[in-house]
Amino acid sequence: MGKWVLCTHFFYEKIWRCFFIASKEKSLFVNEQIRAKEVMVIGPNGEQLGVKDLKDALTLAGYAGFDLVQINQNATPPVCKIMDYNKFKYENKKKQKENMKKQRESNLEMKEYRLSVTIDVHDFNTRVINSKKYLEKGHKIKVTIRFKGRELAHPELGKDVLVRFASALEDIAEVELKPSLEGRFMTMILMPKKEK
Repeated sequence: MGKWVLCTHFFYEKIWRCFFIASKEKSLFVNEQIRAKEVMVIGPNGEQLGVKDLKDALTLAGYAGFDLVQINQNATPPVCKIMDYNKFKYENKKKQKENMKKQRESNLEMKEYRLSVTIDVHDFNTRVINSKKYLEKGHKIKVTIRFKGRELAHPELGKDVLVRFASALEDIAEVELKPSLEGRFMTMILMPKKEK
């Protein structure tokens, strides 16, 4: 009687885990969701256990206290690994969060400020103040000068404005990309200074 209760408990626990996992994750087949008759089994430590019947593979996973997860359904026979599926999902989510965080850090917004060769002192100072706020948030800024008409004959005047802009922000910013002329536009990129 005691063995029967233990066997029934084990059976219901496996069914519950299968349905619980199936409802959470749709991409991989787990335990009883696997439909192949024979599978290539990889052990919990990465060792190949060979081609086995699905029932035998499920029994091996059950004895090990893990799940049988189909990791490659396109292979012949499909490849299944014995693993703790909940731990696997947790580690994947953790990696995704770390990757998203790194991506956010690398893709910080870049604000563009447009200046002109004949910019007024007040306008210049206003753009310096606004860009200072933006740099303090950790974002990069792109400063652009558009040359109009004959101004293109004197690009050094635009470069002087950009250098003056960079020197006004030198306490919190450093030049990432020096002023460069492309067509009618001269651009420069400033980034926040790294704390030492």
